[in-house]
Amino acid sequence: MKVRDRGIIIGKLSPGINNCITDVPGVKVGHVTLDFPLDDKGEEFACTGVTAILPHGGNLFKEKVTAASYVLNGFGKTTGLVQVNELGTVESPIMLTNTFGVPAVTQGTLEYMLAQNEEIGETTGTINIVVGECNDSHLNSIRLFPVKPEHAIQAIEKSSANPAEEGAVGAGKGMVCFGHKGGIGTASRMIESDVSYSIGCLVLSNFGKKEEFLAGNYGAESTKSGLSETADGSIIIILATDAPLSERQLLRLAKRCGIGLGRTGSHFSHGSGDIVIAFSTANKTMHDSDDLLQTSRTIRDDHHSMNELFTASAEVSEEAILNSLSQAEPTKGRKGRVIEAYHFSRQF
Repeated sequence: MKVRDRGIIIGKLSPGINNCITDVPGVKVGHVTLDFPLDDKGEEFACTGVTAILPHGGNLFKEKVTAASYVLNGFGKTTGLVQVNELGTVESPIMLTNTFGVPAVTQGTLEYMLAQNEEIGETTGTINIVVGECNDSHLNSIRLFPVKPEHAIQAIEKSSANPAEEGAVGAGKGMVCFGHKGGIGTASRMIESDVSYSIGCLVLSNFGKKEEFLAGNYGAESTKSGLSETADGSIIIILATDAPLSERQLLRLAKRCGIGLGRTGSHFSHGSGDIVIAFSTANKTMHDSDDLLQTSRTIRDDHHSMNELFTASAEVSEEAILNSLSQAEPTKGRKGRVIEAYHFSRQF
């Protein structure tokens, strides 16, 4: 159950029809969840997975989308963000997994894109694969590398525009947030201006100690259960919109996601990788073009719609984090460890 269904309303803007990142037209999400023992004693366990976010259902290498990333705290092991910020585009699915799964997911995603585009590395340049990660080693036997390249391919192939699964699924299977079960959460908002726009967010939440959660902000109560001794953890925030924005404007939106993260209780701790990747589906950059000039339309910075988009960015990131907690279920992992779900006391 999403927190909005529990009577917890975040912000002033209205959500999209499914309150999900896939409310942004064209965006697709797919998960592969790994949940099985890796030895006879059950000491080692695969409690992890892969999540794929596709900005559109076409060929992303040939039709790139405008994008930017913003690092709130850089204790992370992502791939591809240097080129995203240099060129202002994303040209592959955005993939999420555990820290040690990044190489395998990068390889699998690369294999998928090479199969789609025979010219890559032959008659044209190479491709920039984007992968984000969080450390799920409390529940997942991360040293045994349960995530394989084929799991990345499967996550991409399973992607759909349906409401995305949330909680302990995909890359979120083994994640811990505020000492309770975290993982995948998503939310959306509608911007009703001269033209209507949608903005959506998907998070991979894996940060915070139980006592840091600002439960009182949501009419909830702090609980005695939950972990305090876990590592600082991380969060990856994916922000999507169909509003026509430049990469500079997307960077401005990405910064506002830190507001939503902070409202939940995070202070971007030393060992936390807090990273935002934002993209717009409105203007596509064609890979194959001999044109000298490229034209696109963007919202004026001083138009009131920009402030609405800033507000929406803060709201969806905050609500997506809460949904990752609200949608998660108790999860058992390595060494018999169990992480309990957070029980929101407010429900109508």
